[in-house]
Amino acid sequence: MTDFHSAEPPTPAGPHSSNLAMDQALDWLIELEHPTQEQVRQFHQWLAASPLNAQAFEKAQALWNGPQVAQCAQALAAPAKVSRLARLRPHWKPLATAAVLVLGLFSFSNLPLRLQADHLTLVGERQRLQLEDGSKVLLNTNSAFSSDIDDHQRVARLYQGEAFFEIPASRGLPLELDAGPVRASVRDTVFAVRYLDGIAQIQVQRGDIDLRATHADQRIRLSAGESIRVGPKGFDQRAKLDAGKDLAWVEGRLVFENCPLSQVLAELRRYYPGWIINSNQQLANVAVTGNYRLDQPLDVLRSLAHITSARLSEFPALVILN
Repeated sequence: MTDFHSAEPPTPAGPHSSNLAMDQALDWLIELEHPTQEQVRQFHQWLAASPLNAQAFEKAQALWNGPQVAQCAQALAAPAKVSRLARLRPHWKPLATAAVLVLGLFSFSNLPLRLQADHLTLVGERQRLQLEDGSKVLLNTNSAFSSDIDDHQRVARLYQGEAFFEIPASRGLPLELDAGPVRASVRDTVFAVRYLDGIAQIQVQRGDIDLRATHADQRIRLSAGESIRVGPKGFDQRAKLDAGKDLAWVEGRLVFENCPLSQVLAELRRYYPGWIINSNQQLANVAVTGNYRLDQPLDVLRSLAHITSARLSEFPALVILN
């Protein structure tokens, strides 16, 4: 915490001054949760020292009292009545930080999912598997997967997340893979499946895959170099696979080409065990092109803040872009 015993005179407005004021404002939000009389005196002295300080503190308050942090705090406190949440409100910041840790690091709080899946990956974790038939599977971040393979069946299920499959040639039964709204039948094929928020996406790198929509009477065959999305209403149009970008995660990379920052942040949230908040909506449509390591999401955020001239505020399991 910065010492404000001697308030400095107002300084000219500028990026450095604004950034310093925001840093100090965020610090004051922590200190003012249980302040001493001396801290209150120092705070008012700091507040009167520069118009930038008052502006920064108002912005910081709006951020902490915003719906994103409030939602996180409520999730940690649930089930809770309105009166109880009102009493918790002065402590939303530490609650939100704790909720970020709980909800981010232990994303598999869904007990039925835990009981069904043979393999789980945490946020930011990848896991390599070899199935009983020799098939190789790479599970991406925050994924749940199970398989049941013997002489009579070759069945696998992706409950959530993303996986890359290398299926060897076989004279026996094909591997039957369920992923939400789609069922795939595969032999001697290399492909990826992403299943998030009720939508599955299949990307074929080598070979062919027979697909069936589980909620619609639709069947298609997808070939190497093709990609398709399927939801509750069936298949979308086929698309061309850009393996260097779409499957970069297999090599531990994240590749973006003229991608809006809002989409980039949405993808980074899958790898960061905490919350990423953009409080400056003017940044949402800024186009981003880059090739980044997916195991260092915080470094990616720092790089994005630099190239967009944004300010990054870092807290335990919480990052704010403004």
